Amino acid sequence: MSVDAKRDSADALRYNISSPDKANMNVASLSVQQKPFDFLRLLYDGAVAGAAAGVVVETVLYPIDTIKTRLQAVRGGGEIILKGLYSGLSGNLVGVLPASAIFVGVYEPAKQKLLKSLPENFSALAHLTAGAVGGAASSIVRVPTEVVKQRMQTGQFASAPDAVRLIIAKEGIKGLYAGYGSFLLRDLPFDAIQFCIYEQLRIGYRLSARRDLSDPENAMIGAFAGAITGAITTPLDVIKTRLMVQGSAMQYKGILHCVSTIAREEGSSVFFKGMGPRVLWIGIGGSIFFGVLERTKLLLAQKHPLEQGSNSLKSV
Repeated sequence: MSVDAKRDSADALRYNISSPDKANMNVASLSVQQKPFDFLRLLYDGAVAGAAAGVVVETVLYPIDTIKTRLQAVRGGGEIILKGLYSGLSGNLVGVLPASAIFVGVYEPAKQKLLKSLPENFSALAHLTAGAVGGAASSIVRVPTEVVKQRMQTGQFASAPDAVRLIIAKEGIKGLYAGYGSFLLRDLPFDAIQFCIYEQLRIGYRLSARRDLSDPENAMIGAFAGAITGAITTPLDVIKTRLMVQGSAMQYKGILHCVSTIAREEGSSVFFKGMGPRVLWIGIGGSIFFGVLERTKLLLAQKHPLEQGSNSLKSV
């Protein structure tokens, strides 16, 4: 039986879809689901696919991210500088690669385990939870990477090594984790919502089409999920940016103080600054990320075809 046929059989059993070959499909699906859960295989494949997708997205869309950061960081009617839009890219890639690898490497086995443990009509909860777990695990690397990147984007440092050295010298190790709480406040909901929307749309699309999705279809769904999630979480992103780029000046004492100060001094509209570039960046980024992710997962799955039925990252 082909990979697509096996996947359709699993979908038919999970969602009780009628089919002329339902009996045969159910037998095949049962035999597939009885295979052992391969955590290490999912972890490895997820890490490789996540690293590839993360690096491609960051390289292609870095200038848009820089413009978004500068829009959010400037206070009052300050001027937005459009030079050096790739400032900090090389140092950022050093952090993005392991962070993306950790995220997807944790997300995939967590998702599969939750899908097996929860009732079949709770798949959205499995995707939400797995996204939050993956985000929390990768935050150990993502936060320092984000701090260095955003301070370089706003012109505070000329290179990533200088940024790390001077931040530690002036603020200590905790300086690399500036805005950690606001980062989690933004990224845990973001990761959970984006991956849930993406996974649920893919499930519905695939069951409706009765076939596996093409690369452009995966990219289209990824773009939609990214754009919607990016718009919803823009206020959280503004708060995170302000806390991360303030440095030793410490204009804000924490999340609540940051919110109240911005609202009092600049108005509530500031919480939606940079929404356009953010939605554009994450929408395009979602299409590239999920397109590269699914293609890499498929290539990895083809290297161990006997395990595809139970362990493939292409599972629901």
